[in-house]
Amino acid sequence: MEQNKKISPKQAAAIIIIAAVLVLGGILGFFLYQNSKIETPEMRLKQYFQFANDKEYEKMYQMLSEDSRSTISEEAFIEKNQNFYGSMEANQIKISIAEDDKSNSKRESARTLSYQLTMSTLAGELSFENSAILSKNKDKMYMLNWSVQDLHPHLKEGEEIKAETSYPKRGNIYDRNGVMLAGEGTASSVGIVPGKLPEDREGAIAQIAEYLDVSKEKIETALSANWVKDDLFVPIRTVAKTEEALKAQLLTIPGVKISDTTVRYYPLGQSAAQVVGYTQNITAEELEEHAGEGYTATSQIGKGGIEKVCEKQLHGTTGCKVSIVDSDGNEKFVIVEQKGEDGKDITLTIDSILQSQMYRQLAEDKGWGAAMNPKTGEVLALVSTPAYNPNDFVMGYTSKAWEELNNDASKPLYNRCRSTWAPGSVFKPIVAALGLTQGALTAGTEAVYEGLQWQKDSSWGNYYVTTLTDYSPKNLENALIYSDNIYFAQAALDMGTENFQKGLDSVGFNEPVPFTMEYKPSTYGEDGKIQSETELADSGYGQGKILVNPLHLAVMYSAFVNDGSMITPYLIKEEGEKTGYWKENVFTKEAAETVWNDMVQVVDHPDGTGHEAMIEGKTIAGKTGTAEIKASKEDTTGTELGYFMGIRDGDENSCLLIGMMVEDVKDRGGSHYVVPKVRECFANYK
Repeated sequence: MEQNKKISPKQAAAIIIIAAVLVLGGILGFFLYQNSKIETPEMRLKQYFQFANDKEYEKMYQMLSEDSRSTISEEAFIEKNQNFYGSMEANQIKISIAEDDKSNSKRESARTLSYQLTMSTLAGELSFENSAILSKNKDKMYMLNWSVQDLHPHLKEGEEIKAETSYPKRGNIYDRNGVMLAGEGTASSVGIVPGKLPEDREGAIAQIAEYLDVSKEKIETALSANWVKDDLFVPIRTVAKTEEALKAQLLTIPGVKISDTTVRYYPLGQSAAQVVGYTQNITAEELEEHAGEGYTATSQIGKGGIEKVCEKQLHGTTGCKVSIVDSDGNEKFVIVEQKGEDGKDITLTIDSILQSQMYRQLAEDKGWGAAMNPKTGEVLALVSTPAYNPNDFVMGYTSKAWEELNNDASKPLYNRCRSTWAPGSVFKPIVAALGLTQGALTAGTEAVYEGLQWQKDSSWGNYYVTTLTDYSPKNLENALIYSDNIYFAQAALDMGTENFQKGLDSVGFNEPVPFTMEYKPSTYGEDGKIQSETELADSGYGQGKILVNPLHLAVMYSAFVNDGSMITPYLIKEEGEKTGYWKENVFTKEAAETVWNDMVQVVDHPDGTGHEAMIEGKTIAGKTGTAEIKASKEDTTGTELGYFMGIRDGDENSCLLIGMMVEDVKDRGGSHYVVPKVRECFANYK
């Protein structure tokens, strides 16, 4: 049996000391833990203003001391804070507590903190110094000893915050000649005076809903708003001023009232929809995005075209003045003020006459049209068809009408000018100019082949490039006149893949055209690289995987009248002084001149594919194009795009470039369906 070991006095003392340390450590740890849970007055004040930033005024009220809550009700407190912060749309509220007032002591029963408060408001940044007193309650929590001066140091009991807001008038949009493209117009606001509805209230509302193509629920919701009284006009829907028959029907129903209302109006309607854009009620997301910029839940905001791109200039600056007034309304102190400023008018380079002419030519088709002065860069027209009517957005679409618009197979909401398209033969002049510039071609270079199809060698298998017309000699001029695919396939092969791609890069492929509105860049190949010899050959005549943006195509053509340099296009008139050439000397002067003369023959020569564009006494250079959109070379079910790009010669004031593309021209004459449309515009536009 083992004997019990005795503990020495030294060991016993060590155990006692260790135990004491552990106990004391535990007590200290518990104390520190408990103490760490007590919020400092600085933390409490920061939380208070975080609630103010988040508009959680009820939570702010809960942070007031008992004495403070006995002097002001929760409802009155919320109203005062909403009036102060809400009236100037305060956000990004931040507090900075003075260093001298920061203390680690948590034993004080009350603390006074000096601080700087900053916030963004309708009138700009507001910053002021203030102080707050916080005292502990019975649970040892710091509570705010609130007074009206906690809103602002100059505010006294009996005084109020007064906010005055002046909303700016939206700027107008004009064409180059001062014709209004967007501005103030008058529409008819259809509404109900509830107290004048007939005994069969439900029947009347159902009839109004049917006439206005809105739901009965929408009308009932409008009539149940808090502000509605029996003798007040409750607006239901805005309709065009010209809807006389509809308005006559509505006025047969007791309680219906119609009054004039000012709206954003677009005189050209569909004709200029995609370039001018439209305005519509601001969404909750947009309201948050534009916080502090003077928008309200009922504001209109630009949603497309110039209306969206130039929203900041068109919207203007909201005026705001927040002041302290006494009980008689006398101003005592201005807290923050910003002078309002109406939106700026914007003048475009667009010519409404040409814009309308081009729209009429394309109205029954799916397509695009672009016109510019190729010597100055002024964009005169941008048309996409079919188009929506921007006035319908202002009036407001019914659910049914909006669904129909979105599901329309012809895509009226789609801006075809922003996209890229297979160019077909309108790309041949660009390839010709690049070949001449690089020395791969001369004006006298002749293609060598027989018949109407050709392949480089047997390695191409069953793949052939085809053309439509047999002609002689097979030189550059005739290749453009007769639009010979084989000639330009051979030209691309002679240039070689590397030089061909370098040439395309030099004229702006794979980069956006510098322009007011963002357009998709032109591209070639897969991932920016032509993959095969046959793809290179097809690219030479605008097929393969060549995709070109309409505006970029027009800008490339501008080099033919600018000694080989590509003009920078512009849409806002005042920007004209800043523009020049986007790409300089992409073609040699001689190359540009040669291709120009050949394109004149495309129109003047009796056999030229663009001969229908000829106008007696005018020099017009141009090129037709028919791009095939199909799954493979053998596909016979694909569609065709018809093109004509033309330039009417003239000086800096009269030179005019017009390009058009129409979809689905197969069995409608191909490019010959488009040429007369462009000719009409050249003939009628002076």
